[in-house]
Amino acid sequence: MAEGDAGERRRRAEAMFREVMTAPFDGADTPYTGAGLLDFVFADVWARPGLSRRDRRLVTLTCVAAADTREPIEAHVYAALNSGDLTYDEALELVLQFAVYCGWPKASFLNGVVQEQYARVCRERGIEPPAPAPLPPWEPGLDREARLEGGEACFAWVNCLPFAPPRDTPYTEAGILNFVFGEVWQRPGLSVRDRRVVTVAAVGVDDTVIPIRSHVYAALKSGDLALEEMRELVLHFAVYAGWPKASFLDQVVGESWARVESEGGPRTGAAPAYH
Repeated sequence: MAEGDAGERRRRAEAMFREVMTAPFDGADTPYTGAGLLDFVFADVWARPGLSRRDRRLVTLTCVAAADTREPIEAHVYAALNSGDLTYDEALELVLQFAVYCGWPKASFLNGVVQEQYARVCRERGIEPPAPAPLPPWEPGLDREARLEGGEACFAWVNCLPFAPPRDTPYTEAGILNFVFGEVWQRPGLSVRDRRVVTVAAVGVDDTVIPIRSHVYAALKSGDLALEEMRELVLHFAVYAGWPKASFLDQVVGESWARVESEGGPRTGAAPAYH
């Protein structure tokens, strides 16, 4: 690459870094930071048009939180909140979705970082962080059977299947039907599409073959993510979770899209009422 072209690329990279991270880059120039972080991750990947910056935030936050990397978690949570790409309530809802697919211990740290970084954003703007308010119970009028039936209907719709798992173990009844699909996927704090983006990234970092196949297929079959968006998600995922994990995810995207096409394409129609 010509020296002038390299200089222009670096200027674009630093400008994109500042835009995404809401702070200037001040690290040393090493192969990792120069050729990798700046000239590729920010000059190329974050600048690509295939996904919105908000979608890229969802993938990034999921991957860095799953990797247990304190400084990147803090930096990306701060940037997501400071930029306005995620509201505080949306970030907290992302933590819950993340907890379902990556576990409560990892989510516990992410939850604390979201609270800390939101307080930081408020202080920098001369605003007193609001005192936490008690959260009302979700759908308190639902009895147990109605909640389970709603979970079954939501499971079938989200996963693009004509059935839900049987109520034969604590994992499926109390976990999957009662909580994950009986509440979490129905909560209004994030859209179903947002939840799909977080979930595909989460199962991708978990190396869980069946969930990867089911959630990639459902995201494409539902029409919530177009093939081009899913391909772009894989590239962004590769940056923050690694190429070996992304290689399998990319393979599953191709296989799932072939299945969707063989079935006549993505489904149409609105989600049913669960209750």
